[in-house]
Amino acid sequence: MIEPHAPAPPGAPPSRTGPAGLPVRPGTGRFLVLVCVFVCAACGLVYELELVAFASYLIGDSVTQASVVLSVMVFAMGIGSLGAKRLRRHTAVGFGAVETLLALVGGCSAMALYAVFAWTGGWGGLWAEGPRCLLVAFSLAIGLLIGAEVPLLMELIQRIRRQDAPTAVADLFAADYVGALVGGLAFPFVLLPFFGQLTGALLTGTVNLVAGGALVLGLFRRDLTRRARWSLLLVGLTVLGVLASAAALSADFERAARRAVYGTDVRVAVQTGVQEVVLAGGTDGRPLDLYLDGRLRVGGQDARRYHEALVHPALAGPHARVLILGGGDGLAAREVLRRPGVRRVDIVELDAKLVRLARSDLGLAAANGHVYADPRVHLTTADALGWLRTAPGASYDVVIADLPDPGITASTKLYSEEFYGLTRRVLAPGGRLVVHAGSVTTRPRVFWTVAATLRAAGLAATPYRVLGHDPGFPAGPDRSAGAPEAPHDWGFLLAAAGRAPPPLRLDPTVPVVTLTPAGLAADRRAAERIRVGGLPASTLIHPRY
Repeated sequence: MIEPHAPAPPGAPPSRTGPAGLPVRPGTGRFLVLVCVFVCAACGLVYELELVAFASYLIGDSVTQASVVLSVMVFAMGIGSLGAKRLRRHTAVGFGAVETLLALVGGCSAMALYAVFAWTGGWGGLWAEGPRCLLVAFSLAIGLLIGAEVPLLMELIQRIRRQDAPTAVADLFAADYVGALVGGLAFPFVLLPFFGQLTGALLTGTVNLVAGGALVLGLFRRDLTRRARWSLLLVGLTVLGVLASAAALSADFERAARRAVYGTDVRVAVQTGVQEVVLAGGTDGRPLDLYLDGRLRVGGQDARRYHEALVHPALAGPHARVLILGGGDGLAAREVLRRPGVRRVDIVELDAKLVRLARSDLGLAAANGHVYADPRVHLTTADALGWLRTAPGASYDVVIADLPDPGITASTKLYSEEFYGLTRRVLAPGGRLVVHAGSVTTRPRVFWTVAATLRAAGLAATPYRVLGHDPGFPAGPDRSAGAPEAPHDWGFLLAAAGRAPPPLRLDPTVPVVTLTPAGLAADRRAAERIRVGGLPASTLIHPRY
């Protein structure tokens, strides 16, 4: 049963635990509080998703990073809820302070994380530990502040009109959950595509600040002393100025941060909806660097070394019909088309904008030899796993899996037993599959898990490892996992149906710049020396990477 409080006597000081002196009717005041609950919940979920997205992009291994961020935030929310009990006697001013601090911390978190990532050594060095701690610190701080919101908002609702606890909780949680739904949908469909991560977080902080400030300084202003009102107003305006200034400078900040990460020759930086694509150099005689989600796919002399190692051992046999899974940059197709006897090359690439760049960008099109102008090349924009399910059987002499690293959660399905079973189905008798399986040196368990998965799908594989020579980032799908001075290598598996692994050789009639038969034999022995046995296969239901 709902029982309204008796009004306070005229001239009495504002009560912070009794009925609120509202400038509107109680029903309207209660509605406005629930609107604020809705907005705060939407902003809170955006902060969570933004931290998960940044952790996955900057560190990798998105399942682990999402688990760390979300578990720390939920734990902190519980602590924040307990701590909010101390603010009960100063509910309005306490809620205003919490929202102001949350807007500042949450709104600036993306920019702070990216700044630390860009200017403290990138993928190696300090980023290995220090900024990871910063990510946890932001998760903890935002979780504490989000956790404090609900008890304070519950107290504000009860201050307006006393309700029985189940009804008040149901109303508040309903607004909270609907707000979380809107925030969760707004992040991928509105904020990321139209504003980007940095400006999107700053905009969220601004909305958060305005909603909390309007509620406290508008609806509950009679609960505040004159000093508290002016303090909240001035601090709120200061935070709003910080967020607005950061948003105005975000474009310059992104350019400076990209130069710090990728070098000074960045020409193109686009978010395609599938991944971030960055092109550096490639004109005026400068070497081309292509980064996909921060991982170098093309760079210096190692670009040719990686693609020759991926393609030419697989083509030492029948190769009239070739399927490339991934490889939208066209560089694997360039190596395939160097071989006489190739009649058709099918490329299945998920990212249409990457293909558009491969066609139109002068540096990238020159690097891939304008392969998309060749009539033998046929492009399909699709997910590789879904495409293989409907592909005709026994259609290809060679399948080249030029895919992201198996340690990236989004690509785990492309290294599963089910994926390789579908790939085996499209291979013609005597056909061969080549897979990039990550670094043998730095991630041997991942590499040999790919080998075990191929074996479970009925494919026998020959391993080999190729070292890179360029300093800094390795080319190919891997992000450097060790110290900057560690040798960069790519591990490959050449597979065929049956129990006998295919021989590792090169066609002597086709010149290959970076590989020799003796070198390939040594590369195979180097991979075998790091063999890890007894590993289970990875499946869609039970991924092992």
